[in-house]
Amino acid sequence: MGLADMRSPVLLHCNIGTSTLKMMKTTKKHSPFISLGLFLLISASRAEIFTSIGQMTDLIYTEKELVQSLKEYIQAEESKLAAVKSWASKLDRLTRMSTSDPEGYLAHPVNAYKLVKRLNTEWSDLESLVLQNPSDGFIANMSVHRQYFPDEEDEKGAAKALMRLQDTYKLDSESFSKGKLPGVRYNSQLTVDDCYDMGKTAYNDVDYYHSVLWMQQALRQLDAGEEALVSKADVLDYLSYSVYQMGDLQRAVELTRRLVALDPSHQRAGGNLHYFEKLLQKELRESERAKPNPSEERPIQLGTYDRPLDYLPERETYEALCRGEGIKLTPARRSRLFCRYNDGNRNPRLLLAPMKQEDEWDNPHIVRFLDTLSDAEIEKIKELAKPRLARATVRDPKTGVLTVAQYRISKSAWLEGDVDPVIARVNQRIEDITGLSVATAELLQVANYGVGGQYEPHFDFSRRPFDSVFRTDGNRLATYLNYKDEPDAFKSLGTGNRVATFLNYMSDVEAGGATVFPDFGAAILPRKGTAVFWYNLFRSGEGDYRTRHAACPVLVGSKWVSNKWFHERGQEFRRPCGLTEVD
Repeated sequence: MGLADMRSPVLLHCNIGTSTLKMMKTTKKHSPFISLGLFLLISASRAEIFTSIGQMTDLIYTEKELVQSLKEYIQAEESKLAAVKSWASKLDRLTRMSTSDPEGYLAHPVNAYKLVKRLNTEWSDLESLVLQNPSDGFIANMSVHRQYFPDEEDEKGAAKALMRLQDTYKLDSESFSKGKLPGVRYNSQLTVDDCYDMGKTAYNDVDYYHSVLWMQQALRQLDAGEEALVSKADVLDYLSYSVYQMGDLQRAVELTRRLVALDPSHQRAGGNLHYFEKLLQKELRESERAKPNPSEERPIQLGTYDRPLDYLPERETYEALCRGEGIKLTPARRSRLFCRYNDGNRNPRLLLAPMKQEDEWDNPHIVRFLDTLSDAEIEKIKELAKPRLARATVRDPKTGVLTVAQYRISKSAWLEGDVDPVIARVNQRIEDITGLSVATAELLQVANYGVGGQYEPHFDFSRRPFDSVFRTDGNRLATYLNYKDEPDAFKSLGTGNRVATFLNYMSDVEAGGATVFPDFGAAILPRKGTAVFWYNLFRSGEGDYRTRHAACPVLVGSKWVSNKWFHERGQEFRRPCGLTEVD
């Protein structure tokens, strides 16, 4: 029996006083003489019945009902205990595996989703079950930890993260459900109920595209014989209406007919079927098409329906690069990329141990530095950041205030240079490598991207209306006019615009998590201990719109990065102005 099916045991079926019921329900310890005590209570309240044998016979049946109620109570207690034992045994096995390698276990996005779902939903069901017969120790424990549990919004967010991965990497629902993901070390599968909950999350968000994909997967697993708490009728109900909302009347009719055959008394199915059939006939008459054969139900696959367009103009290009498609690193361009040693323009700290430098792209110039952070430094930075991690923010273009945005899904922390000698040493090393002053740079930002973590295409610099790049490259004008100008984003800092970005990769990622540049088709993969560097502004101070970039969703793994944003002030003699606006 599932936890959600457990109900409070029925203690009484006889007609006794309300005060008696209240006392029984609030009694913490049950007397071994409960039946006798109950009998005396009933007798005392109804003493007049002894004057009639006929009335006394009612007591016989009352007592029989009490015995039956007592048996049901015992059975319910035993069922409850069995359910709790089964839950504890399952979680014991699961936690032994997950605690042996927490990051590795959570690297699988399905494990991360199910952990969030489990803590938000199933542990709450267990709490309700135990509360049926108060257990002070358990409740006290739950109360202490409840503040750290994910809530409904967290579960919704985790579900959306799986859908985001599904879209970006073109993975069908079955791949996720069966745990068929690249680079996974821990196999984890989604049950019918998991898929149904995914579909319902999308449905409640008026996202019928994903609702169809996940309800179809739930139905596929039910048809294969998998047991579930949710009924096939409920799945068909959501699926048929979602398919209708996607404009597929023929399939909506097929699915609704199946629902009616399964549950003829369904309150909505009959009316929906009549309505769908009427619309389908009208559509066929208007299009003069042949009547389809409704007897064959056609399976819904990834690609059956087009994903609705959204606010991001380069969505397809961005996601293709995340999948490793459309990368424009031609042989001619590759021949212009070199490796070299960088001594920071004969910086004393780099003369004897110069940095290894690799070209990632020629124009705009993007370089990767090797061995910028040691393993010990990475662990220290993560140790310092973890207590400070909070939902990552972006600067509001109008106010300049940091705020949460849905297009950036990660947690971040800002580390002062004096918080630990390691941070001061890393800041100095970044200055030595780049030749830019960190005096006016922002604090070292540490970010962790978990399940489906991403940062959609964005600029690191603030934009001004009709930047000079529009005058030099009219092809991008139409696209970039859609982006909001934010001339005062860094005004409060008093250090000018973000002139350059230095991005440390502090972990390897099994799958996904690349840094991509949709404008010119570059994709840079995370490599632990390395860092990439590029300029966001031309020497004139004008923004280089080609540097619009994104952090692809993490498919498998946990991505840790830290970055340093340099500002214009303090760089006047370190990076002098050029002779033209686009030097």
